[in-house]
Amino acid sequence: MTFEEVDTKIKQLAAQKGGTGDVIKFQTDEGNIVIDRDGTVTNDDRESDVTIGISAKDLGKLMTGDLNPMTALMFGKIKITGDMSLAMKLQSLF
Repeated sequence: MTFEEVDTKIKQLAAQKGGTGDVIKFQTDEGNIVIDRDGTVTNDDRESDVTIGISAKDLGKLMTGDLNPMTALMFGKIKITGDMSLAMKLQSLF
């Protein structure tokens, strides 16, 4: 998946399921995807409760299920700053 496809998919999922009550930011090498408290998704670089650093390519693999999040975390493909427990809320979104 390209960055644009991932961005579109996250926007669709967030619109269907709403927000998590927190601000979650994916920070990739191709841009940011920020899920706001209410489920609104933007590409702004702004403050968040948790930031997930990941390459756009690996984010696409996560979205398609081709990359296991725990494996990616163990091998350093994902870097989480902020409240790590908020990253777990993404399972309900995805």
